[in-house]
Amino acid sequence: MAKNPPDRMGNTLALGLGSERRPRLLYALGDRLMAERERWPLWLPWFLGCGIGLYFALPAEPPLWLGPSAVLALAVATVAVRRRLAPFVLLVILLCGAVGLAAAQIRSALMAAPVVERNTGALMLEGIVSEVEMLPAGGMRVTLEKVVVDKAEVVVPAKARVKVKPGGPDVTAGQRIRVRAMLMPPPQPAMPGAFDFARFAWFRQLGAVGTALGRVEILDAGESRGWRAGWTIAVNDLRHAITARILAVLPGDRGAVSAALTTGDQMPISPAMMQAYRDSGLAHILSISGLHITMAAGLVFVGLRALLALCPPLALRYPIKKWAALLAIGFAWFYTLLAGSPVPALRSFFMTGLILLAVLLDRVALSMRLVVWAAVVIMLWSPEEVIGPSFQMSFAAVVALIAAYEEMTPRQGAWKATRPGFVSAAGLYVFGVVMSTLIAGTATAVYGVYHFNRFAVWSVVANMIAVPLTGFWVMPWALLMFLLLPLGLEKIALAPMGWGVEGVNMVAVWVASWPNSAVTVPVLPLSGMVAFTLGGCWLCFWRKSWRLWGLVPMAAGLASMALVDLPDLLVDGHGSGMAVRTTEGGLLLNGKGGRILKDTWSRRAGPEAPERWPKTSSSRDGRLRCDPLGCIWRMDGRVVALVKDEDHPEKACAVADVVISSVPLRGACRGVKVVVDRFDLWRRGPHALWLGPDGVRVETVAGWQGDRPWSWRPHPRKKAVEPVKEATAPRKDEDGEDE
Repeated sequence: MAKNPPDRMGNTLALGLGSERRPRLLYALGDRLMAERERWPLWLPWFLGCGIGLYFALPAEPPLWLGPSAVLALAVATVAVRRRLAPFVLLVILLCGAVGLAAAQIRSALMAAPVVERNTGALMLEGIVSEVEMLPAGGMRVTLEKVVVDKAEVVVPAKARVKVKPGGPDVTAGQRIRVRAMLMPPPQPAMPGAFDFARFAWFRQLGAVGTALGRVEILDAGESRGWRAGWTIAVNDLRHAITARILAVLPGDRGAVSAALTTGDQMPISPAMMQAYRDSGLAHILSISGLHITMAAGLVFVGLRALLALCPPLALRYPIKKWAALLAIGFAWFYTLLAGSPVPALRSFFMTGLILLAVLLDRVALSMRLVVWAAVVIMLWSPEEVIGPSFQMSFAAVVALIAAYEEMTPRQGAWKATRPGFVSAAGLYVFGVVMSTLIAGTATAVYGVYHFNRFAVWSVVANMIAVPLTGFWVMPWALLMFLLLPLGLEKIALAPMGWGVEGVNMVAVWVASWPNSAVTVPVLPLSGMVAFTLGGCWLCFWRKSWRLWGLVPMAAGLASMALVDLPDLLVDGHGSGMAVRTTEGGLLLNGKGGRILKDTWSRRAGPEAPERWPKTSSSRDGRLRCDPLGCIWRMDGRVVALVKDEDHPEKACAVADVVISSVPLRGACRGVKVVVDRFDLWRRGPHALWLGPDGVRVETVAGWQGDRPWSWRPHPRKKAVEPVKEATAPRKDEDGEDE
């Protein structure tokens, strides 16, 4: 093998420094990396995300000094080796991960707030209304700040979310109200690996949820507060007022969807219509995201510039293009605030704002780098969003679209140049809509599977019709509605806007009615999602042919779904809700535990069996037999006793290998291999059990969450992660994937 010159930068990167005899593959890899070094900054969000993901995957809360200390040490080391390329690049990568870890730690510490520890019972609750959400079935859900309760022994949360029944006074943001209510802690996951609302609430300082037991009493229409709280309340009040004025003109789901498109408030949409949007693949239209922000800013920019161009003295003497860009930035910011600043809207605002800023500065913006910097800003400002579906699906769609059009745009331009005319332009537009839908749908489908275990089969068809209708008809009328609102003339724009919204609703219902419009798919493990994301970034960030290497980890990530072992038995944190595996592979549920529990178990552990839980008989497959004292379930030679009789559990314990009890057993089943009683459920939350030839494996919500600020917190807290005693072998709680 010929020796390579020692001054080649590609070899220097591949080899570090020193040796002249290295494998040919390393030389080739170094050369490829150096050939695309202008694309290196695109990987910054990936390495930041690795650090953030590491924080959330840790089994215990790390000391607060860990992240900042790592950042400082790595920064010093990076400066020290800045003249040596390979060590410098490696240390920069580690530094980015440390920055992500530190950002997540600091954010978690800043969001620390009191959390209600148990059901409070009835109490008098006072607070300032910071947000009002109208419910589809009537009533509202209000978020309170500066909370005051009348029980000294109750932990006072920083914020509380309370569901209020219809029939009371009209509550608006900024008012101080008092109501008799019952509070409880934010609910924990329904099973290990499921959506963790408690973590979601922690990063919003939401320390309690509850239900109003009486009528709301308004104490003060306006409370003195800081400018930041006042600004937030003012924005939420404006959202509520606009939503109310839209619903006053457009009834039913036509008005509810119109409100979602303009203010981001999806609560008034009926459950049936919301399900139709999900099953048809149009749910993204209801969330104010890149589509809406870009359309709105573009309409303002183009429309205002065209309007100013009608006045020759202005057009010839002043930079009307920059004026239009400045006002478009302002409107995009207003629209983002009005929507509640969700992650997709923030991402789109940053990108749109940078593009329009480039217009103001007479510069040309690079699209992929815009996405990168928008991601970096959001990741450092709100690191917890990285593990949520909005961040992942939004950026996946945009990155995939930009990467695809970096390849297709030159070819489309050449094709259009050789085929002028309306027909070719229309065909190119239809092709663009189809390709954009396919690319964005494919990029986001995997993340939808990971978080929701659902796949919309006919989403391409629905989006081909609904997206152009939204962009060319609904959004222009929505913009006019905003302009007419101060004059009280919004009805002029809302009527035609409602026609377009009704058309989108019809498309959603029509496509959702097709056979197998939305199917439930197997669980995608965390490792599979990470592998798919790495492969997707490799495919989209590089420009040369080696980008196709990314297809390998993407395929491996998808294939990991086949390796998921679903639990055989599930029990909730109270012992009332249970589910067992049938011979057909479905879940036989006992019908207790609530709608959310049932939906989560059906999506993540298998489809619900069509038969009902037997009360005093046996199941169809003969595995489950119940009587008034409990049930006996047999699987693969093992006997599981499901006990609900506190007085005489000895009979069940005598024949069982595993005992699951909704009542305290107090040591009554000492000879049984695995015992999970009411105290275990109280300490560790919902349990999932696997019955295999090598023994019984048990996972709990407390074990999956680890010892984190938002984790399952019974008293005493240290017992929350106690292992379940098992005679066959020591059990390990595995980290499941986040939803």
